[in-house]
Amino acid sequence: MTRPSPIATDVPFDADGVHHGHLVLPWSRDDSAWGTLRIPITVARRGEGPTVLVTGGNHGDEYEGPLAVAEWCARADAAALTGRVIALPYMNPPAVAAGRRLSPADGGNMNRIFPGRPDGTVTEKIADYFQRVLLPMADVVLDFHSGGASLDFVPLAASHVLPDPGQDRRCAAARDAFGAPYTLGMVEIDAVGMYDTAAEEMGRTFVTTELGGAATSRPETVAIARRGLRNVLLHAGVIAGEPEPVPPAIHLTQPGGDCFHFAEADGMVEFLVPLGDTVARGDVIARVWTLHATGVAPLEVTAKMDGLLMARHVRGLVQPGDCLAVLAVPEV
Repeated sequence: MTRPSPIATDVPFDADGVHHGHLVLPWSRDDSAWGTLRIPITVARRGEGPTVLVTGGNHGDEYEGPLAVAEWCARADAAALTGRVIALPYMNPPAVAAGRRLSPADGGNMNRIFPGRPDGTVTEKIADYFQRVLLPMADVVLDFHSGGASLDFVPLAASHVLPDPGQDRRCAAARDAFGAPYTLGMVEIDAVGMYDTAAEEMGRTFVTTELGGAATSRPETVAIARRGLRNVLLHAGVIAGEPEPVPPAIHLTQPGGDCFHFAEADGMVEFLVPLGDTVARGDVIARVWTLHATGVAPLEVTAKMDGLLMARHVRGLVQPGDCLAVLAVPEV
């Protein structure tokens, strides 16, 4: 039999009003033998209606989502709702506190560890609680991401290309309603263990983002996140009103593996194409200069297809296997 989750909470999920509290996970460690991990949560509800689950801080070095969700929690008004919002700005607190993609508690990647385990590591226990408690309550899930310390993206909202046509249309409609400058029909390198996959396999409407990156936030990307959160709540019918007018989005698709370009050697990377620019097949996107000798020509990374530079490596140094660039095809 599956063990019960060790996580308890001091917030009610079915009571009207705005309730701030924590998910509390026992966490015995060197510096606190009988310690706990406290994950902030806000539940706002008024009457019957859809439930939207909103999360930031899945990875700890991505900041637009936590900023947008934390502000929404501070201003939550149950009187403006029809239904329920469950909001967690810091889904993975150890990683957020450390400013790291992976949790320093156990090295876990929150977005590659679902469905989790109730008797596993800290990250696995959090994932298990989402899998068994929070996701089943949700109709719509909005999970904020950015590029973190290693990648930078054009600001986009994404939904995955799904085999069920109805679910695919629902997710795409919510993605478009977010109102980002770019939208993406996303194809993952490997979707096993993702929070996204867990929600989609339950039939939920799932929207994610990539809003910049480089382990920082920008005023424009935080503004996109805050506006997009409101727009998804409008789209779900949890709040009433009109979305803020924005220019039409550029829709991107990923036709296959040729979108991804990886470093084949270590060295210092020089990008020749700005983020958001278009390239033709064969164009040089970047050059990698060896650190081990002089008089050596750089290794050229050429585009495997026509497309728009959707994401790029941020750090000035690369290792073999690092993702250097991701292309996507703009829809005409």
